[in-house]
Amino acid sequence: MDKTLLSLGHGYSARALAARLIPQGWRIIGTTRSPEKLDEIAATGVEPMLWPGDDVIPLLQHVPNLLVSAGPGPEGDPVLLDLHNEIAAAAPHLRWVGYLSTTGVYGDHGGDWVDENTPLAPSTRRGAARVQAEAAWGAIPDLPLHIFRLAGIYGPGRGPFAKVRKGTARRIIKQGQVFSRIHVEDIAQALELSLATPQPGAVYNLCDDDPAPPQDVIGHAADLLGLPLPPAVDFEAAEMTPMARSFYAESKKVRNDHAKAALGWQPIYTDYRSGLAALLGAED
Repeated sequence: MDKTLLSLGHGYSARALAARLIPQGWRIIGTTRSPEKLDEIAATGVEPMLWPGDDVIPLLQHVPNLLVSAGPGPEGDPVLLDLHNEIAAAAPHLRWVGYLSTTGVYGDHGGDWVDENTPLAPSTRRGAARVQAEAAWGAIPDLPLHIFRLAGIYGPGRGPFAKVRKGTARRIIKQGQVFSRIHVEDIAQALELSLATPQPGAVYNLCDDDPAPPQDVIGHAADLLGLPLPPAVDFEAAEMTPMARSFYAESKKVRNDHAKAALGWQPIYTDYRSGLAALLGAED
């Protein structure tokens, strides 16, 4: 296997994957839109590219593995807007293409369970854009596409501890609200397993085993820190950004059985309790 991966939109999850692959001899090329991030990416052992800007087309002609993390914008998928024809031309020689999507494609299910066979019915603009992007990638002939629908991501630098320590955390209470989550290391593990055994056309939900109300997570973080329980605030009365409020438009529990069976994947952090404990332990 040619251990070369082009990571378009080399972000949080892609960096976790690179940290697993580089020690195994992989060459990772990661793109960013921000010139100030080039040195930061290079420091992790990834070869940085400024894109749009640098010419990635020659890479598409010989790199066998492609990870797409860039999210869709108002005009559609940014990678396909610039590179659709080049990716379509490269499709026959690509062995693996991973597209990082979101469980937001399922929309609101009133706290009920969803799986990969649940009809896509997004209830937010972001979710609708992801459905369109998934379809656009899936329409490219002969593309060995793997779609990963990610639940709410947390991990190093992305967790509730900072707000709890600052005293700015709140337990937003909305009756029946439940979210699924996933630690970034479990995303990286699943991607690594998929790279080892490509199954073109596959769709995987990636989440832990314990969907939970958001206020429970904040409360547990405070308990771990030995700090007072953050105040409870009713959702309707809470001051929130439109983006934050939109997340509460959907309540569902996401099943991960297919990823476990097809990839041999087992989450390292099966629930938010183990994941938060590991994050706190890593600070010591």
